[in-house]
Amino acid sequence: MMLRYLLMFFCLIPFVSGCLEGLEDNAYAALAKQNKEEHGVLAAVAVCNQTKGHNFAAARFGGRIILGITGEPSNLIPPLATDSASHEIADLIYVAPLKYDKNIQLKPWAAQEFRVLDQGKRLYFKMRPGIKWFDGHELTAEDVYFTYKLMIDPKTPTAYAEDYKAIKEFKLIDKYAFEVVYDQPFARSLVTWAGAILPKHILEKEDLLKTRYSREPIGAGPFKLVAWEPGRKLVLKANENYFEGRPYLDEVVYRIIPDSATMFLELKAGNLDMMGLSPQQFLFQTRGQFWKRNFNKYKYLSFSYTYLGYNLEHPLFKNVKVRQALAHAINKEEIVKGVLLGQGVPTIGPYKPGTWVYNKKIRDYSYNPELAKKMLAEEGWIDHDGDGIIDKDGRPFAFTILTNQGNDLRVKAATIIQYRLGKIGIKVKIRTVEWATFIQEFVHKRRFEALILGWNIVQDPDIYDVWHSSRAIPGGLNFIGYKNKEVDDLLEKGRRTFDQEKRKAIYDRLQEILHRDQPYCFLYVPMSLPIVNSRFQGIEPAPAGITHNFIRWWVSKHSKFNIQFQH
Repeated sequence: MMLRYLLMFFCLIPFVSGCLEGLEDNAYAALAKQNKEEHGVLAAVAVCNQTKGHNFAAARFGGRIILGITGEPSNLIPPLATDSASHEIADLIYVAPLKYDKNIQLKPWAAQEFRVLDQGKRLYFKMRPGIKWFDGHELTAEDVYFTYKLMIDPKTPTAYAEDYKAIKEFKLIDKYAFEVVYDQPFARSLVTWAGAILPKHILEKEDLLKTRYSREPIGAGPFKLVAWEPGRKLVLKANENYFEGRPYLDEVVYRIIPDSATMFLELKAGNLDMMGLSPQQFLFQTRGQFWKRNFNKYKYLSFSYTYLGYNLEHPLFKNVKVRQALAHAINKEEIVKGVLLGQGVPTIGPYKPGTWVYNKKIRDYSYNPELAKKMLAEEGWIDHDGDGIIDKDGRPFAFTILTNQGNDLRVKAATIIQYRLGKIGIKVKIRTVEWATFIQEFVHKRRFEALILGWNIVQDPDIYDVWHSSRAIPGGLNFIGYKNKEVDDLLEKGRRTFDQEKRKAIYDRLQEILHRDQPYCFLYVPMSLPIVNSRFQGIEPAPAGITHNFIRWWVSKHSKFNIQFQH
């Protein structure tokens, strides 16, 4: 499961807020209670066509699953990548001390045990002996220490260093045990140790910007990458020596298909086993006996949101009142109904509706184009020359919305926004770019005026990496350049307490400021709509979604893809 803020190109797997188990101190145990109220929401996983019950006694080794992704991974060394494609695949290759289970609780994974001491200011871990990297070397606490040192090294090009920089001291106790010490409580301390461990013996002398291991990763996880054909596919094979037991499936293939319509045709033809459906596909194109017989569909509110983000260094978007006017000119309900066909909900901020941290008191900007025009006019944006486009000081209000290829929903949302802004005299163009180029050449380098993108909603409400002004740097996740001193202070306070009531007040205020400042126009939280070929058994829908037990999916010996009833 992905653990950090990731740029979303394709919604399939939910990203969830977690609670913690195995804790000793009362201060830290507060986190364990943090999301209990959410589990009723998360557990509402709707299953369509799902066969009831599984005969796990019949589970067998063998078979292959073929998945579709619209974007190519950028880098398979996890700290160096911010895109969901890279992390989805890396999650099958690497292990971490801790991981989230199906109930969204942190539990030991590569660690045999962990303890929380001194009111959360000291963590003790003991790693499992005998875990092997793919090349046969043993994974030890030295590898964890190496990962820590790599993450805090200013020369490491990572967007995720801040959690590790909060550590005051890292103590190696012996070959398998280590402690980390914080100078004050740090709310994300355990979440930090659900990040991938990197192999010291492989990477310690490598230039991370040039290393071949970004495309030939050495991990210790359930699957090994054995082939990568750029622009076509990646192939992973089961790790026979995986410490939790060999996965049932022999092979996992990720096919790169930039166009979702083409991907759907491949699914229908039997050339894919799993993908995320569009609302149109879910509601109307997967009806009938063929689909009931051959596939299972799932539906749940995703842990991700889609937004229109502004380059705040661009002259058009520096004025907060202008951004507020744009919010009044965009009809979010229209987008949810017209683009998502009702398979999602409008949103006002960076958290999932219905969860404890979501600020229910905030009332969204009403759709009011006349008010939008009035607000713009008050800031000098008027159609002075009668060409239908508002202008100021001779400059027309015209800009381009950038988004990634292969995500029809974002293109459709951009089209509706283009139409609505056109009604108030703003000229908008839309441009789509291939995913890897989009991220590396445009997003990270801030070469955009506005963009439509999505974030996963992380396990802890700490959103420091995306919103703190210190992260408004090249390669940082605050690529819109948002800077607000009060927001910085709130983000720093929020990660220094375990008290949910205090954190609630902090993050409520944070959402109020973001709502006022409108650095993003937060658009919607979509439904996740995955579909899986029905020959795959062992799928257990849970609060964490459907892939939490992916290594225990298996293929029935007698199952086959039945196409004779296709219409």
